[in-house]
Amino acid sequence: MIYAIGDIHGCEGSLKKLMEKCSPQNADTVIFLGDYIDRGPNSKEVIEFLIDFFKMHPNTVFLKGNHEWMFYEFYKNRDPDMWNLWEINGARATLKSYGNVENIPKEHVEFIKRTKTYHIQDGYFFVHAGVKPGKPLKEQKSEDMLWIRDEFIYSDNPLENHIVVFGHTPMEKPLIMSDKIGVDTGCIYGGYLTCIRLEDKKIFQERC
Repeated sequence: MIYAIGDIHGCEGSLKKLMEKCSPQNADTVIFLGDYIDRGPNSKEVIEFLIDFFKMHPNTVFLKGNHEWMFYEFYKNRDPDMWNLWEINGARATLKSYGNVENIPKEHVEFIKRTKTYHIQDGYFFVHAGVKPGKPLKEQKSEDMLWIRDEFIYSDNPLENHIVVFGHTPMEKPLIMSDKIGVDTGCIYGGYLTCIRLEDKKIFQERC
């Protein structure tokens, strides 16, 4: 079985309850679609949970969201312009959960650094935001895969021969179409944290 989980944004309690509901087995593949941090109150605890989860479920895949990208780009260079971008996207909630940037454990930084931009399995293309419609995979840019929204969502068959599974853009309910599946249902905005089991399209949800 393949499970895909949408944007968490520091909602540790919802994450724990959701994973209890869907209860993946060790042989299953679990794919987190990025945006583990920022905006919500418990980014540190979310990263700790995910690190521990991987130890029990080695088939887990962690994708990079635009929030992980902002975090790591700022952490590397402490660039003021990158701080400004990250700050308007919820950085202060993350730093509050750690105390300050110097308190962030190296293990957490390495976890975020190692996140993948995309993952392909069984005809599905897993990515945080989406893809540039009509472009072959070799021409896709990481910036689009982390940030794109409407151009991708309102396209038809954006990536040939793949069903794109994504998060990033909050929706009232999961988007399930023949060419794309969206599972960011706005947990941090009063909606739900969502997981989909792809074999039967079963939806698991937990409020933030």
